[in-house]
Amino acid sequence: MSPIPRPRPFTQVDVFSREPYLGNPVAVILDGTDLTDDAMARFARWTNLSETTFVLPPTDPDADYRLRIWTPDRELPFAGHPTLGSAHAWLTAGNTARAKDVIVQECAAGLVRIRPSDDGALTFEAPPTDRTGDLGPELLGGITAALGLRDEQVVAHQWVDNGPGWAALLLAGAEDVLAIEPDLPALHGAKIGVVGPHPQSSPHQFEVRAFVGGTGGYEDPVTGSLNASLAQWLIRTDRAPANYIARQGTRMGRSGLVTVTSDGDHVFVGGHCTACIDGTVML
Repeated sequence: MSPIPRPRPFTQVDVFSREPYLGNPVAVILDGTDLTDDAMARFARWTNLSETTFVLPPTDPDADYRLRIWTPDRELPFAGHPTLGSAHAWLTAGNTARAKDVIVQECAAGLVRIRPSDDGALTFEAPPTDRTGDLGPELLGGITAALGLRDEQVVAHQWVDNGPGWAALLLAGAEDVLAIEPDLPALHGAKIGVVGPHPQSSPHQFEVRAFVGGTGGYEDPVTGSLNASLAQWLIRTDRAPANYIARQGTRMGRSGLVTVTSDGDHVFVGGHCTACIDGTVML
């Protein structure tokens, strides 16, 4: 049985952009206590954002809070921009982490460490990928056809799944990525990331696009989980430097910038966050 609706603190945070309304929004319920799964799912469908999150008391003694992450269709074990946006909302609400320099988020994928930077950005440590390796020929052929790509345009391909189910294609250049006109229903529910390098003179090293296939498919504006697993793949195979900036959302009129840093053993993904809506919801 769902609880009787009551006011709960709510904020909507724009992630991966210094300028409001040019990144990727996430809805954050800062008190998800006593909400049922059905109530969370219903609210996530209502917001109709790519993700809606619910902050709960941690069950792990090492965590500062627990986060549940919902799309309009299902719950996710981990997602990147909701992680950063929720941490920003949690801090802005006056909470403080147990440790001085790190916020520890508990989610279905485990513990995720989030670090504030001197310029106000937040950075999370990329979780390990659950699935790697080349895509099968049949799957690859279906993806390239749905994206309108020729076989020779694909430089490399890989499973880069860290929870949501991402598969990735590396193209020769950023312009090839920006030129894609996807047939989203033809992707049949697949989650596809496409990445290509910018010219050396560009302030951004890579252009990224993220497609969620199906009849209700969409392009995600700026995607933390995808950029995290792309970085692990590209850095591991010497296709990217240890530190770089990826741009995403260009074709959608967004200006998302994702910073990637690596210390050799770990990859960190970061960006700026801005709260654009703040108040309460009855839930």
